[in-house]
Amino acid sequence: MIELPEVDVAIAGGGPVGSALALALSGSAVSVARIAGEGDFADRPIALSHGSRLILERLGAWSSVRNNPIETIHVSQQGFGRTVMRCADYGLPALGYVTAYSELVEQLAGRTPVSAQSLRDWKSAGDEVVLQFSRGEEEAGMRARLLVLADGGHNRHARQVRDYRQQAVVAEVTAEEPRAGVAWERFTAEGPLALLPFRDRYALVWSVRPATATELLGFSDSDFLARLREVFGGRLGNFGSVGPRSTFPLSLRQSEINPAAGVLAIGNAAQTLHPVAGQGLNLGLRDAWELAQMLLDASKEEIGAPRFLARYARGRRFDRYAGIGFTDFLVRIFSNSLAPLALARGAGLAALDVLPPARRFLAHRMIFGARALP
Repeated sequence: MIELPEVDVAIAGGGPVGSALALALSGSAVSVARIAGEGDFADRPIALSHGSRLILERLGAWSSVRNNPIETIHVSQQGFGRTVMRCADYGLPALGYVTAYSELVEQLAGRTPVSAQSLRDWKSAGDEVVLQFSRGEEEAGMRARLLVLADGGHNRHARQVRDYRQQAVVAEVTAEEPRAGVAWERFTAEGPLALLPFRDRYALVWSVRPATATELLGFSDSDFLARLREVFGGRLGNFGSVGPRSTFPLSLRQSEINPAAGVLAIGNAAQTLHPVAGQGLNLGLRDAWELAQMLLDASKEEIGAPRFLARYARGRRFDRYAGIGFTDFLVRIFSNSLAPLALARGAGLAALDVLPPARRFLAHRMIFGARALP
């Protein structure tokens, strides 16, 4: 029988969450193997919270990340109701930052080389997990005390909890009257519309019904921009140009944090959220950070043991379900045109705008999650 190599932790996922975990463990006594699969990388703008910036700074990976700071977030719905959050109100340099996903992956993954490709299968076996993967044309295997699933494509236990019956239409647009440092979240009858400052333009994430998404993709550039102005309003003047448009379906997916013996799910493998309020990646980076701190404090015998897995799941439960619940609530309560609900939503946004403690609580949740960084 061939003796398989063994590591303390195998990380499946080549995106920023798995890379952040690997970087946090680099140089420690914890041995790590990176296993990336196809489809881990994408090139699109993403929003990082200030809390995520603090994590990346501690990993030494922030200074090289090009970004546009978000100093103000303007939240409104069509008709009555709006609120504004400003970083100056909380003593922060910014509420968040917009960067390119591919650049963030490059900064993180470049510091933690991938040692294998294409995870084929895994199974729990006693006090370890046996992995099968391919390296080029060859099949190989490995044993790990702990397997961390950090990419949704690697988690066969993930399940769809709610289909929002929405598609996200994404593109980059220019505006006649841009406002530096301001991000916009506009709730419409079909779903939220976000405009994020990105380089010299805006990153658009527009959630609509599937039929509307098909229609928007088929529009000419001028018709698309005219519809966008009609829905968003004239705060930025006319929209001048639009880049390539694409779309993807929106749903809430989650799995057990501890799907099997010796296995933990973090990031998109644990939960895939609607992009409203930009919580998904930020929640995943907190998953990675807290798991890394536990691994650095654990003995080798503790890594992957039932008590270790239960402690991690228990520690992340509150932040995780608070993030899932907050995002799901926003989508469900704001994605309809019922007049009584629209009036109640408007009143809620208006009240939030004149109640600093409530606004501070919301901002804290968006920036740091349910648990502040120590």
